Formats: sequence, C-alpha cells, structure tokens
Amino acid sequence: MSKSILITGGAGFIGSHVVQLFIEKYRDYKIVNLDCLTYAGNLENLKAVENAPNYIFEKVNLLDIDELKRVFEMHKITDVIHLAAESHVDRSISDPLAFVNTNVIGTVNLLNVAKTYWKNLKDHLFYHVSTDEVYGSLDHGGFFTETTPYDPQSPYSASKAASDHFVRAYANTYGLKTVITNCSNNYGPNQFPEKLIPLCIHNIKNDRPLPVYGKGENIRDWLFVVDHARAIDVVFHQGKVGETYNVGGFNEWKNIDIVKLLCRKMDEKLGKEQGTSEKLITYVTDRAGHDMRYAIDASKIQNELGWEPSLQFEEGISKTIDWYLENEEWLNNVTSGDYQKYYQEHYK
Repeated sequence: MSKSILITGGAGFIGSHVVQLFIEKYRDYKIVNLDCLTYAGNLENLKAVENAPNYIFEKVNLLDIDELKRVFEMHKITDVIHLAAESHVDRSISDPLAFVNTNVIGTVNLLNVAKTYWKNLKDHLFYHVSTDEVYGSLDHGGFFTETTPYDPQSPYSASKAASDHFVRAYANTYGLKTVITNCSNNYGPNQFPEKLIPLCIHNIKNDRPLPVYGKGENIRDWLFVVDHARAIDVVFHQGKVGETYNVGGFNEWKNIDIVKLLCRKMDEKLGKEQGTSEKLITYVTDRAGHDMRYAIDASKIQNELGWEPSLQFEEGISKTIDWYLENEEWLNNVTSGDYQKYYQEHYK
C-alpha cells in the first residue's frame, strides 16, 4: 500500500462518505477508520465497503492514548484525516465538557501520537476538518474568508476553534505538515436525525411537529456531503501545506425556507395535498446564543484547486429525501434509542 491513512470519525455522517470515496478511488491506499461509535457513529453507513481489501476498522476513543499508539504502529499510519468530533450545538450547550474532551483533548492526543510516531515529519500530512462556526456570526453582511478572525459563539464552535489553533501551533512549533478546512453545513444521506434536514424528513414522515427556532430567520450555507468528501479528497492530494481552505456550497437559505421546501417536496413524494406538512411547523424558543448567519466564500479552493459543488440545492434535497424514504430500516435503527430520549427532552 502506498499510503496508510487514518480517518477518524469514519463511521459518522461526513466521515463515512470520505472513507467510502477513498476506499473506492484509491485501491493502493490502506484506509483505517477509527471511530468510538457514539450515538452518531454507525457502521451501517459503510456496508458497501466493509469487506474491501484495503479497509480496516478500529473502535478506539481519541482519549485512549495507548490505543492510538497501537493503531499507528500496527497499521504504519502515514497520514491523518481528522473528522472525529462532537458536532451538535444543542448538545454542546447542555454538556460542554464532552466537547472539550473529544474536540480539544482528543485532537491534541492525536497530534501528539502523530508527532511522536512520524520520525520524518515532512513525509506525512495531518489534515484537520473543521467548521465555519469558528468564525462567529455574520450579522452585518459579508462572507467568511480564510482570514476572517475567529469569534466562536457556542461551546461547540469554541471547542473546534481551540482544536484548529492547536493544529496550527503544532505546525509552527514542531514542523508538523498540516492543512485545515472549514466547511459550511452539510446535508445528505446517513446524517443523524438531530440536525435540521433529516429531523424534518423524519418528523414529516411520522406526522410529528417540526421544531423551528425563533422565527426561523437564521441563515446557513448548505453543502451536499458528497461534494464535501470530494473537497477533502482534493485538499488532501493538492492542497498547499500550512494553508486553510473554506469549503461552502455558495448556497444560503433561511431555516424556515428550508423547512417549507422540505414540506413541499415531502407532500409531493408522499402523495399528500400540498400544505399538509407545513401545518406541522412549530416555532420553539430560540437556541441560546444562536448565530444569525453563516456564509462561506469558497473562491480560494475553487480558484486554486478547481473544486466546486456539483449539485444545486433543490436537486440535493430531493436526492436526500429519496435516500431517507428508501432507507427506512436505517432511520428506524438510529432513532430507536438515544434520539428518542433527546427528542423528548428538547422538542416536546
């Protein structure tokens, strides 16, 4: 194998798409998927490639340094793509320490093991996948660029900002080869249904309320997850060491407009009279510290590396709805335990 790449969080939403892409596209790479399988990690996401000859799964927590060392030594890891993270803002508000442990301490553990194991640091790459939320909120127009000052507003974004800073600090202090991407909101198949789009699809299908924070006027930039996996592929192979690349969909939507779009498309696909699902919309108390707007300027990755989104949003939404309707067993499995408890606590 020409490379042995450790992909952390590879059983999660974005990670599973990255793992599958790399396994299928790069047969001469060994892909080691490291995931501790929390509520959002699901090996069902990787059924299509689980028996591939260049794929290995390791159930390991980033807080277990001895196990991280074992994985590096056993699989002779040459590079890291680090996606593992606690990622839901609501959960970070109720349990910030879990986000510090996984997103900050877990990242530093991984950096330390990589720095120690790799004898010649210039031969290896540590690729850290982050979020646009580290930049704060765009309340007065404009776009996030790679030089936008950090201004995290939630425990989640603060933990990701801290991990970004540690990655850059290790590059500066120890000479570790690093690259960072900050992406906008992802959507698509396999996403755990606590996030807006799969939550609405699931609730519409089951005639449950569609919770919308405040007036639903908060704006997000949306990116189809397969396009994000493609961007990670491009940055890993062509990105300039030490650089940051923002990855966005050039696609801003108000939350309420997305919910209404989902209602229209679900009514159409389920054979319901138009307007039926919109009656489920329920406005709930706004999230504490809710950022008003995120919007990515992705011109750098587009101009320098030639990446751009492949799908228009409505096409991507239609594909996403179809996937969830066609994978009812997957949805029922992931919503049977932790999700039900979470839903009852937050939306009832």
